[in-house]
Amino acid sequence: MKTPLWFPQSFFARTLLLVLGVVLFSKALTLVYLMMNEDMLVDRQYSHGTALTLRAYWAADDKSRVAIAKASGLRIAPAESVPAGEHHWPYSEVFERQMQDELGSDTEVRVRVQSPPALWVRAPSLGPEWLIVPLYPHPLRGQRIWSVLGWFLAIGVLSTGAAWIFVRQLSAPLKRLVFAARQLGQGRSVRLPASDTPSEMAEVYRAFNQMAEDVEQGARERELMLAGVSHDLRTPLTRLRLALELLHSDAELTEDMVRDIEDMDAILDQFLAFIRDGRDEAPEEIDLGALIHDVVAPYNQQQERVRLCLEAMPPLPLRRVSIKRLLVNLIENALRYGGHGVEVAAYVTGSCGAPYVVLSVLDRGAGVDPAELDAIFNPFIRGDRARGGKGTGLGLAIVKRIAALHGGSVELRNRSGGGMEARVCLPIGLMLPRDAV
Repeated sequence: MKTPLWFPQSFFARTLLLVLGVVLFSKALTLVYLMMNEDMLVDRQYSHGTALTLRAYWAADDKSRVAIAKASGLRIAPAESVPAGEHHWPYSEVFERQMQDELGSDTEVRVRVQSPPALWVRAPSLGPEWLIVPLYPHPLRGQRIWSVLGWFLAIGVLSTGAAWIFVRQLSAPLKRLVFAARQLGQGRSVRLPASDTPSEMAEVYRAFNQMAEDVEQGARERELMLAGVSHDLRTPLTRLRLALELLHSDAELTEDMVRDIEDMDAILDQFLAFIRDGRDEAPEEIDLGALIHDVVAPYNQQQERVRLCLEAMPPLPLRRVSIKRLLVNLIENALRYGGHGVEVAAYVTGSCGAPYVVLSVLDRGAGVDPAELDAIFNPFIRGDRARGGKGTGLGLAIVKRIAALHGGSVELRNRSGGGMEARVCLPIGLMLPRDAV
């Protein structure tokens, strides 16, 4: 069954709503119970006192009856003047039953709360006449009801506040686990404190820490293996290149073979760059504008091939080598596929609470099929159908991993008029969730 949209979607909100409902319902039941039992207690005392007064009245002589009636406010009422009684559940039945227990089972009682409030009682076992007994309003009705309601409302609010703190403490370990899983997915080394965690979550934290250890160990072994392969392959490639340069039989064939060897060497570099995504490099405060100038300068030595459009930006905590690799990959792609009109732009945007830097590399090439834009960031995938070329298909995958390592994102957009825009968004200050730790 699908959860309605109006129902709380989070475990925290649902638990808090449940506790709130239980607390308020229990307080309402307590209030009803208190009102009913306090009224019955007061009614019991009132009926007992009334019965004692009536017994004393009928047991006294005529002279004493006058004195008792004057002192207690009793009056004799003719039978024809006795009104019909009012019904007040559950007090009417309770009071009548109590009076019959005190004065006899044939006792008749009429209750009138409306002005003037009074009781009409006839007890045949004591005397023949109806007697009018003064009745006073119950104190809980009226002036005390609002104070009682206010008191129980305050108790409910305090109980709900305590429940909110309790549920928040319960959900904090889950939030910490979610944040750690996201950090691990971005390539960061994360360990959860299993020692100061409730026993229910300690085993989960230990399993997560073991998983993180296994993932990092596998990454280290993979990097070591690829580095070994690269080292072992580069030695024979270097010997082949030297041997080809010494041959003079066919200069054109020799140059083609040398270029193939250089391509193979570049492919090995791409594999190593993909594995070593910069996670071991410590961030440092960097002027991104100056770094972009340094990266673009070699491309503009002979002529301006890459135009810059940079705005003033604050220093950012970045990994210098990784960001350089990101820029080089994007610029090389733009020059290879765009050919002309390559531009690098950087500026700050976003709200005051969540500013971020936009780094864009633009070209005027053939563009990419919109259906391939999402898949093109996957390893070994190239947008060759639209832009043609050769390589490993790791360039944009490396860019995506470096951007994610800095808490950012990257996307490709087809430009109006032709060409592509590679847009990288980096949050300022590596802003993290407030409850991340």
